[in-house]
Formats: sequence, C-alpha cells, structure tokens
Amino acid sequence: MTPGSCFDLHAFRARHRHDALVVAGHGSTVNADSSTPAYRHADRIREQGLFAEVHECFWKEEPNFRFILDQVEAERIYIVPDFISSGYFTEEVIPRELNLTGPLTRRDGKTLCYCQPVGLHPAITGVLLERAAEVVHASGVPPLPPEETALLIVGHGTGLNENSTKIVREQAARIGAMEPRRYAAAVAAFMEQEPFVKDWRTLVSQPNVVTVPFFISDGLHSYEDIPVLLGMTEDVRRDGILNPHAIGGRRLWYAPALGTDPRLADVIVAQVAHFDTHALALAHP
Repeated sequence: MTPGSCFDLHAFRARHRHDALVVAGHGSTVNADSSTPAYRHADRIREQGLFAEVHECFWKEEPNFRFILDQVEAERIYIVPDFISSGYFTEEVIPRELNLTGPLTRRDGKTLCYCQPVGLHPAITGVLLERAAEVVHASGVPPLPPEETALLIVGHGTGLNENSTKIVREQAARIGAMEPRRYAAAVAAFMEQEPFVKDWRTLVSQPNVVTVPFFISDGLHSYEDIPVLLGMTEDVRRDGILNPHAIGGRRLWYAPALGTDPRLADVIVAQVAHFDTHALALAHP
C-alpha cells in the first residue's frame, strides 16, 4: 500500500504543505530498538515532502510527549500514534500529555488533529500480507500452496485491555475470509492470553506456518520470547532469522515485527487522510 494507491498524493501534499505531523511512539529506556520504527517512518515521510514539519515523540524517551508541541511551528498539527492498537496509551496517556480534548483541539492559535493509531487503518492488512509473503520469498522457497499453509498472527494479549487482542483477532478474521483464499487458516495467538502462541501446533494443522508478530518494534518479545514459545532454537538477536525452521515435522517461517515494515510510513499518512475525510467539517472549517 502506498498513499497514492488510496488518494491523490499530489493533492495531499498541496493540502498539507503548511501543516505538521507528529509521530507518537512508546519508546523504551531498556530497548534501543523500540523507537527505531518511529524514526524511520518519520524519515520516510519527511523525504516525501508531504508536510512542512515532521516530528517524533515518545512516552519513554526524548523528545517527550509533554513538550513536543512546543517545538512545532505550524498552526495545524496532525498527531498519529505509532501504536499497533488502541488502548491505555492512545486513549489516555497521549491525550493527557498533549492536553487534547478530543479528535480536534484548538488551543493557543493551533489546531490539533488527533488521528487513530496506525495499526487500526484497514491498509495494515495489506502490509501484513505482503510481509508474510516476503519472508517466504526471502528464504528462497517458491510460493507456498494456500491449502497447505497457515498464517499465525502473534499479539501480546492482556486481560487489562480487550483492544490489545481485538485488532489481532480482526486481522485474522479478515484474512481468513478473503477470496480467493491466501491461507488455509489465519489464526490469532497471544503470549499472555488464550489462544497461546506456545500451542500453535494444535491451533493450526497445515504443514507450512508463516508467523508475523503484530508488534510495532523488535525487542525482547520478538527476539526472545516468541521464538522460544514457537520452539525456535537459534538466537534471533545475534544470528538473525534463519527461515524456514523445521519444527515437529513442519516448516515455520518467522517475520520481523510488523511495525518495522517501511510501508507503515504510508499507513501513517493514510491515517491523516482518513482524518481529513471523516472529520472534514471539524478539521477544515
């Protein structure tokens, strides 16, 4: 997916040439890779010249949520959470720290447009499918027969916020219902909630299994926890991902975290376009 495939990119650029974009990520004090996707997505958007300004900010790193708006000169500012789902951070932390009153906030001569998290845009399904296909292609294996292949979408899972699992389940259902079929089965699995990743051998029966972590960044979960739960034996952080893996008489492919895909920059832009379309009367009086 590219922005131009969904809307007129030239018109978008003309419309937003005086506006600013803020990409809001989580960040981490212990994982240097956590903020990398947000910086890369912002750089890609910056290179396209779609906005007058593009900024990054984080909850756990500098520049911080609370002070980022002081660095923005534009009068209209679009804020896109670089999060895979809605939840505590997108519904409470970011609005609180940026002093947002809703999707549209006018304050101190500025218009703040709060967009949906990147993971909620429909285009994320296409990115997920492309990443799954590319990881198989990169392994040197011919395209897998759909009737012999399952897609395993792995999320974190938590009993504290149902939205963290909802989006993963929705993606699995959407892909599973596609015609023609891309996979014989598309299944959501979680680290800390049923159905568990560790039970993947009983969740899917196909001889080929392609696994995509539904996370924004690579880190402890995607480098260590999920590979162990899947039965992989190599050190992914040290050696990289060596696909495919022979586990229990089946072949398993493992992809990097979805949020590291450069196409998510396009989805961030698409979320701005979505805001324009669905909040047009508010954002552009």
